[in-house]
Amino acid sequence: MNIISIQSAVTWGHVGNSAAIFPLQRAGAEVWPINTVEFSNHPGYGALTGSVTPPAAVAALFDGMAARGALPQCDALLSGYIGDPGTGPVILEAAARLRDANPAALWCCDPVIGDFEPGVYVRPGVPEFFRDQAIPAADVLTPNLFELQHLSSQPCTTLAEVRHAAAVLQARMRAAGPRILLITSVRLADTPAGTLDVLAGAGSSLYRVRTPLLPFTGNGAGDTIAALFLFHLLRTGDVPLALSAAASAVHGIIRRTLEAGSRELLLIAAQEEIVSSTQMFAAERY
Repeated sequence: MNIISIQSAVTWGHVGNSAAIFPLQRAGAEVWPINTVEFSNHPGYGALTGSVTPPAAVAALFDGMAARGALPQCDALLSGYIGDPGTGPVILEAAARLRDANPAALWCCDPVIGDFEPGVYVRPGVPEFFRDQAIPAADVLTPNLFELQHLSSQPCTTLAEVRHAAAVLQARMRAAGPRILLITSVRLADTPAGTLDVLAGAGSSLYRVRTPLLPFTGNGAGDTIAALFLFHLLRTGDVPLALSAAASAVHGIIRRTLEAGSRELLLIAAQEEIVSSTQMFAAERY
């Protein structure tokens, strides 16, 4: 299995490609990364060094890889954080070129925009790219609950509202694709205290994995679960199985991270959770 991953990268910690590459490799995938930014650490620390990769440089890296004949061998494109809104069209073209070379390949788009507490934290133009250009071309979308609400312009406080918002996005996704959604960080009005839901939608079906809520305040869990969901979706072709495997692995990684008192995900120390999760959480259909 070969996956192109176009996301952010950090030297310290695990977000973006730094949260996706190793889990994908440990699970058994070959990963071809292109970094949209090169930062010392996640901006949540309040200060960082590094730079945003110019869109032309992102395009050049993709061109160079394509020139080696890589695209027909590639099973999927995974994209995430965009540092420059000009990178959006580059990723869009990359997805189109990948499908030209391999019509069975999937584009899994993680529309990184923000979250409820910080709000929108990407540059102007990036949310509009996801809403207007990425969604109509994507096969798989992996928003968190805030991003689902933002992109669908629908309220998302109950399961019925989330189901409707998911259907709104699915109707706008690539018509020839599977139109699959992974929705993370789901806590609704009727979510039991001390629990957290992850949802996946395929067609008219909605699946839920409910896990204990862990007091993790770091970053990168969404990037890791998106990567692992894509991996297991490619491996099995089964949405509930992919949801169960990805959510169980990330829950185990977070639990071990907290046990060690770390703010950053301990992907290396907890790597066995990626291939053999300590606790498996089954996906239920709703």
